[in-house]
Amino acid sequence: MNTLNNILEKFEFDGELISCKEFGSGHINKTYIAKYDNNGNEQKYVVQCVNGNVFKNIDELMENVFAVTSYLQDVIAQNGGDPDRETLHYIKTKAGDKYYTCDDGSFYRAYIFVKDSISYDTADTAELFGRSGEAFGKFQKMLGGFDSSRLYVTIPNFHNTIWRYENEFLPALSEDKAGRAKTCQAEIDFINSRKDDMSRIEELVKSGDIPLRVTHNDTKLNNVMFDERTNECVCVIDLDTVMPGVALFDFGDAIRFGANTAAEDEKDTSKVSLDLEYFRAYSKGFLKECGSTLNECEKNNLAFASILITLELAMRFLTDYLNGDEYFKTAYPEHNLVRARSQLALVSDMENKLDEMNRIINEI
Repeated sequence: MNTLNNILEKFEFDGELISCKEFGSGHINKTYIAKYDNNGNEQKYVVQCVNGNVFKNIDELMENVFAVTSYLQDVIAQNGGDPDRETLHYIKTKAGDKYYTCDDGSFYRAYIFVKDSISYDTADTAELFGRSGEAFGKFQKMLGGFDSSRLYVTIPNFHNTIWRYENEFLPALSEDKAGRAKTCQAEIDFINSRKDDMSRIEELVKSGDIPLRVTHNDTKLNNVMFDERTNECVCVIDLDTVMPGVALFDFGDAIRFGANTAAEDEKDTSKVSLDLEYFRAYSKGFLKECGSTLNECEKNNLAFASILITLELAMRFLTDYLNGDEYFKTAYPEHNLVRARSQLALVSDMENKLDEMNRIINEI
């Protein structure tokens, strides 16, 4: 049986172990902070047990992570930065492997803790949200020269909205195996009426107007580390979903989550709207860093992509509701329906503000 200390001994850590404690509030992987004494200096490492139920191919995931972080370390070093602080620095095992496999089949990986940094779950100010836009924009810019075809597609059709509609939503509606379709006809009609919009980005990718880039695919605020003294963004973390994709969806998902005036599962949809001040702040930060790397078609579709990815998530919530809550964790029977309604209310508000959103982006 592998004890935690036994697992730590498998990695190329510097110094003598002081302590190792569980850390963070992540819902996917179990995370620990291991402290070491390295000749009188404290060195921290993040050690994670990777959830094999969520991530089916650990080899492809870790190949992607190492390829992207190695590239970023080179770019940061060339620009006079600190590669150990401005991107994640993963540690191999003493056997030279990218992760360690335990006797029970569980997987562990490790990286250097980003020193003197903090993270936030919510943005109390538009300024802080804008700084996260800078972080993800810089992430996109630094990876502008990386050939995304080198990466594995770890989640096929992740943001292919029309595919999700045709292959997930419509079958769930047809089967109605939980007998819930009659309780959400208005939401079903809302989604069906926007079918023509669902293929727009995918068609632009197929035509070559929008390129595939290295995308993060989980651009929430708490995946940005900030300097604990200056509050400037330091680096982007949680690279488990890094793969080839459309940069617009990284932008749009951040807007969907961070510029919403209400919680993702707000029951009172009158509270749900797009905060244009937050939208402007994030757009300014994001485009300040990577605006020069995006083409005109991408810039012209940033606002629309924010709507589309919100519609996509609403559709995924409603699909799960129709299926009897098989995918998303729920706190009560109507939770996924409430989530879907909240996201559809945001879609509706964004549609009403689309012209203003595009004007803000054009101004920037």
